[in-house]
Amino acid sequence: MLNFHKKFGRRTVALFWFLIVAILIGVLIYLEQIAALYVLATLALVVLLLIVAFADLESIGREDLEGTTSNN
Repeated sequence: MLNFHKKFGRRTVALFWFLIVAILIGVLIYLEQIAALYVLATLALVVLLLIVAFADLESIGREDLEGTTSNN
């Protein structure tokens, strides 16, 4: 797995994931598995909300947004 990340960049890996998810959604729509899509969408939303809930947004300063490092 480490070699995979050395060979491909973060953006390319993200595009691979996007392509896999798009194919999965397309197949589920084609097979008319709407109930499975509802379940997957609900789980994805729960995961996204948990990531946002546990994100440490308090320690991010204005300097971090502009690209410079802070000494905190």
